Amino acid sequence: MNKIIVTGPESSGKTTICNGLSIYFKVPHSKEFAREYLSERKTKYNQEDLLKIAKGQFYSEKNNIILDTDLITIKIWSIYKFKYCESWILDQIEKQKQESRIYLLCKPDIPWEADSLRENRNNRMELFNIYLKEINNLRHKYYIIDGENKLEKSIKKISPILLKK
Repeated sequence: MNKIIVTGPESSGKTTICNGLSIYFKVPHSKEFAREYLSERKTKYNQEDLLKIAKGQFYSEKNNIILDTDLITIKIWSIYKFKYCESWILDQIEKQKQESRIYLLCKPDIPWEADSLRENRNNRMELFNIYLKEINNLRHKYYIIDGENKLEKSIKKISPILLKK
């Protein structure tokens, strides 16, 4: 079974695309576990929290086809912010190389929208390039989703994959 992962830097349209794809294709999707976890926590997070977030994200993927981010996001964030990533996260990413995972990498070319969980207004392109490098290194298939009408572009890219019989 293919997994479609909508990923990229914050405020690049991921959640909107993920929700729209789920409705359009009438398939389940996983939400970004970090948002739920951090919203409930209501305090600053630390590196130890990232492993809890990673495990929550990992288990939320199990019965879903469309994913609002995945462990790659947590790896990138962990290294970017704390200069270290837990081996459990790295091990799971390595195992996922055997899966059919297709990435919709969202370019941060829309205005940044502030919210209490976002931290990276000024370096979204730097993070985008880290995502691009990571996905290339893992050799997963991907499409860059940019410009206007990101949902429509995403539907067009994955329709042949999800609608094939």
